[in-house]
Amino acid sequence: MLFSVSPDLEVKGDMKITGYRTLTTHHDWGRPVGDANGFIASGVTEVPLLLLETDEGLTGIGMGSHHDLDRLFPALEGRDPRAVASLYDDMLARVFKSGHSGATFGGVGAFDMALWDLKAKLAGEPLWRLLGADDRFVPGYASGLDIALDDEQLARFYGGMAERGFTGGKLKGGRDVEVDIRRLDIISDALSRNAPRPALMLDANESWNLKQAVRHVCAIEERHDLTWVEEPLRRWDAAGHARLSAAVRAAVATGENLTGLEQYRQLLDAGAVDIVQAGAVWGVTHFLRVAIAAHSRDLPVSPVGLSANHAVAAAAAAVPNHLSAEVQDLGEPYGVTLDQEFADGGIVLGDSPGAGIVIDEALIAGREDAVGWQVPEGPHVRSSRTGLRLVADATWEG
Repeated sequence: MLFSVSPDLEVKGDMKITGYRTLTTHHDWGRPVGDANGFIASGVTEVPLLLLETDEGLTGIGMGSHHDLDRLFPALEGRDPRAVASLYDDMLARVFKSGHSGATFGGVGAFDMALWDLKAKLAGEPLWRLLGADDRFVPGYASGLDIALDDEQLARFYGGMAERGFTGGKLKGGRDVEVDIRRLDIISDALSRNAPRPALMLDANESWNLKQAVRHVCAIEERHDLTWVEEPLRRWDAAGHARLSAAVRAAVATGENLTGLEQYRQLLDAGAVDIVQAGAVWGVTHFLRVAIAAHSRDLPVSPVGLSANHAVAAAAAAVPNHLSAEVQDLGEPYGVTLDQEFADGGIVLGDSPGAGIVIDEALIAGREDAVGWQVPEGPHVRSSRTGLRLVADATWEG
């Protein structure tokens, strides 16, 4: 069955949420993907899907996480899906004793994306227009999750992104400064067809302590003008990020792993973040609220990981302080069609009502199981020696 929206749908009175179903598909990246913590050699990862059902036969589609859905759903059951903001807060209230941080926040995000998809479908508008954007274009930068790529593969990936007009690229690094400098050279060369000085970013994925970060970034800045350094320290280290920002020329970007608006408070109060990031997997409402908080401090916002979280691209188009969105891949998850194109260095959103996501359930049902992110060698498993090495380490011995 293909899930989209009928143009003939007419809703009378309140619509009610009646249930939800889950599916899991996969994304074949066509290359190893990972960061300083590890990588998935197969380049095949799972993509959780959520189908939120209503008594009018309309289905909202969310992507991102299946965690704690059973505990969260009572906040939605029998409710009108158009009340997205209220339902979002009710989901948070539903789990307030145990807390919504961590993986639970991913379940909130999946439901939230499905709610926004429903709301826009009911309005008969693409989500980007419903949220108030007047331009369907979302500026982006290329990000290869590329730490396991050899130099030739790295050049090929960023060369392909340059063909789509991208002028900025983000390297996964942090283990060996000389390696990072050489690989930033490769990215710069690949993207220079579109800009004489491409924007270059380095993502360390929380793999340094403060002084390691200062030394590493300062060494790179002797060769490259870094636009930003991303997640250099542990996500909660407000004092450390503030000291690092004062010590280097590059902007400090962080926030993708903060699961809740309240977790930004110390970073913002300490002047510890120059570019405020939000993980796209956490949903539309979270991104909108983070963007408002950043805007109140005259800070730009940048969503991370739009490849499987298409709805947040629509939100990025609608906020006044969006800087650039992370584009990790030009493909789509298996059995999923996204109404978008990649051109002119960004994402061109389509006109389909809702978030522009269509899934082929029958095709997905026949898929083979994919490898998860959480395998021991994967990027979501932190090494016990991270931040505790005295010398450069470009190996994968953990």
